[in-house]
Amino acid sequence: MKHSLATTGLSLSQAQSVSNLCNQRVRDIKDQLSVINNASKTVTVNGKTYTQQIANPMPASVVELLNEKARLSATQAFLMENIRAKDEMIKETRNKPFDYSDQAEFPKCGDLMFNDVLEDVDESWGWNQLTTAEYNEYLEVEAYASHIGQFIHKGGELDQLRKELPKIQALEWITVKDGEKTPVEVHCHHTAAGLALLHETLAKQHREYEQRVNYFKAKVKNLVTAENARIARTNAETQATAIAHNNVVRTEYDSLKEQWYAAEKKARFEFQEQLEKQINDIAAWRIQVPERFQPVIDMFITKE
Repeated sequence: MKHSLATTGLSLSQAQSVSNLCNQRVRDIKDQLSVINNASKTVTVNGKTYTQQIANPMPASVVELLNEKARLSATQAFLMENIRAKDEMIKETRNKPFDYSDQAEFPKCGDLMFNDVLEDVDESWGWNQLTTAEYNEYLEVEAYASHIGQFIHKGGELDQLRKELPKIQALEWITVKDGEKTPVEVHCHHTAAGLALLHETLAKQHREYEQRVNYFKAKVKNLVTAENARIARTNAETQATAIAHNNVVRTEYDSLKEQWYAAEKKARFEFQEQLEKQINDIAAWRIQVPERFQPVIDMFITKE
């Protein structure tokens, strides 16, 4: 982090005050420059002249004003960067973590048996248990069941055709020109019986494919259920063994922990003391102003 903090220089309260004054002066210059225009406007009504737009020509000191505005902004940016830098350094120091494990490793509890517990399997595991031939068959029958079902079920193409067929008129009329109509013969190429028979045929196929789909889904579900039951039994046996083993080392482990916590408490107290000293040292730092920004500082702070 770039900064100009040192043991001597401008206090942060002075820096904040100068920054505020710089900001105010920059706003004043900005207001002066924002009203510049190219012309004034007047209007004469009934022999009386009124000003519609006041003349605000470019001031003769515009170059000086812009230079001053830039100089003030640069100085303010410098001051604010260092104010933020100091705040960040204090914050970073205050948030510095204490890790006693660097000084003394936390005692271990022997060979506790907690890592042998098996996780339950999910359906993806079950599908992986199928043979390649079985999975390929599932993909095939699922596709047939899906596409045939979409065609025959409510809202599907066949369903729409069966609903539409009884409503078709044998003769329709169209207007060829105003006041004159001509008949349109309608020739249906489907029959209600034909569509019904097609529906029955496809519905039978759909049921057969869907039964096969459900067979594979049930098989996968049963495989997963059986495997998870086996895992549960294995975990129960492992946990019973672990509990018996862990009870042997608990007493020694608890004793080692108490010793470690006592030493850690003492080290933490010493760490906090050192941290507070560092924070106090940083809090006392001031801003060492470079020569390039000193003229602006001198504008607002009277030298004693």
